Amino acid sequence: MNKKKQTWNETIKLFRGGMPLRRHWAHFRCYDGSFTGSEAVDYLHELLRRNYNFGPEVTRYQTLQLLRKFLKVHVVEDVKGRHGTEDFEDNGHLYRFPTLSPLKSVPTRHLLRDSSDLPRLIRWDDYEELPLQENVAHPKSSIMTSDLWNKRHSVAIGDVHECKLIRRKEVTSKQVDHIWKSMTIAQYVLLRALGLETLDGVLNPAHVNGKHIVHNVFNVNKAGIVVLENKAEDMPYWVISAMKCLSNWPHGSDTKQPVYPGFERDVLRTVADYYQRLKEPLLTFHLYEVFVNILSLLHDPSAATEALQVSCLLLPPPNRRQLQLLLRLMARVCQNAQLPQLNEAIATRTLMVQMFSPSVLGSADDMDLDELLATKLVTFMMEHHNTIFQVNVKLRRQVEEHLSHLKRAQIKYAGSDTDFTASPAFCKHIRRVECEEQKVIGTQTPLQELLEGLIADKELPVKDKKKRLKQFQRSYPKVYHERFPTEESKAAVIPEKTPRLKPHLMLFNLKKPLQPFQRSWSFRA
Repeated sequence: MNKKKQTWNETIKLFRGGMPLRRHWAHFRCYDGSFTGSEAVDYLHELLRRNYNFGPEVTRYQTLQLLRKFLKVHVVEDVKGRHGTEDFEDNGHLYRFPTLSPLKSVPTRHLLRDSSDLPRLIRWDDYEELPLQENVAHPKSSIMTSDLWNKRHSVAIGDVHECKLIRRKEVTSKQVDHIWKSMTIAQYVLLRALGLETLDGVLNPAHVNGKHIVHNVFNVNKAGIVVLENKAEDMPYWVISAMKCLSNWPHGSDTKQPVYPGFERDVLRTVADYYQRLKEPLLTFHLYEVFVNILSLLHDPSAATEALQVSCLLLPPPNRRQLQLLLRLMARVCQNAQLPQLNEAIATRTLMVQMFSPSVLGSADDMDLDELLATKLVTFMMEHHNTIFQVNVKLRRQVEEHLSHLKRAQIKYAGSDTDFTASPAFCKHIRRVECEEQKVIGTQTPLQELLEGLIADKELPVKDKKKRLKQFQRSYPKVYHERFPTEESKAAVIPEKTPRLKPHLMLFNLKKPLQPFQRSWSFRA
């Protein structure tokens, strides 16, 4: 949970570095470098409202709650050195900073040297079902023999060898789940500009279920809300009815139910009681760090929305459904001008965010900034709930293209000793010199051998040989020019024969012109 600890440490540093300290008197004693509880609440409240991690939605009560956490974990203490058991008070009680550092240690994140922690994509040549534990397969050598190049480029030189079509076995649902899982995680890593080099400390791929992703993508109704196959996992009917009542107020209440002054507040309290009794926040403890990292993207709504689209696919379907219905309810209540005020002291928007934020985002560690971080994230999600639950277009297109590729037929030449349809499991950085050497070895040399074999073929008629050489010249002009830089070099290998004149043309070579044919006529008496 590096991001959360960094935010915690940053908040403490700003508070300790900027909080005004002065001399105070209490019980006939002087305390230097101290501050009152009210002064601390005033300063920290303004600090949090101006901080991009929290924003102007932070209330004074939330600030007081944070200071009480500070007192329990010894970020501050009262002037008598007491902490942990006392409650921080918003009054003239005196406090001070302890001499020991209250900052949390942030573990160093080790960069992964390969992609072994990420699920590997299923390739065309994967015929068997995936094992439980997969190892990264080293790519086959890309150096082709001349015979293989003959087979692969036989079309270009006019000779098609025997080949056959190979179709992959039907892609199973298990493999489809695996592909969605691997590509969703990769999509999150590539498109989120979070400054992270690895998923270490942010997301454990073992906690991602491919079936959940597929369900969230395809099992939805016309409104885009997840439909559960197991109705026992859904919310109780009375909770859904209460949410419909508030969402469509004043036309959503059942005519059989009595409507009395304050009825809408009781309905809201019914919904709030259900969500506040959940055993785990809707965004789950496992994905807490993922969504905390998205907070740094909220200044760019487009990037934040795209990150939330992908991240919310990782949720279990019941959680995603409850979150969708809750955010839609919150947005409609805030926009409904006909709904009576739900609280005299707090605006409806602030009330909805404060009431449901703890049910959306939270960590297993209570001594943290969960409430403040949740307030900002839930506010953004409420404002963009229509788009964050849409399936990311780029991700869906990539998965569909990959699945389409797996179902294609492959043309395979008889006797080929290298399968180039298999994509390598990972890429390796090489020097430019090595790259140039591989170009020569992997491309030029086999083509040169192919050309020499064509020239040395004595069984091939001269006419056919010339025809194929011309085809080779059109396909690989550079290799051809290196072998035959001049016409003389070509003539030395394939001598030109003296053309023989055809019989009907030989008449024109006679020294004496042909005498015209004369006929004699004789008549008999």
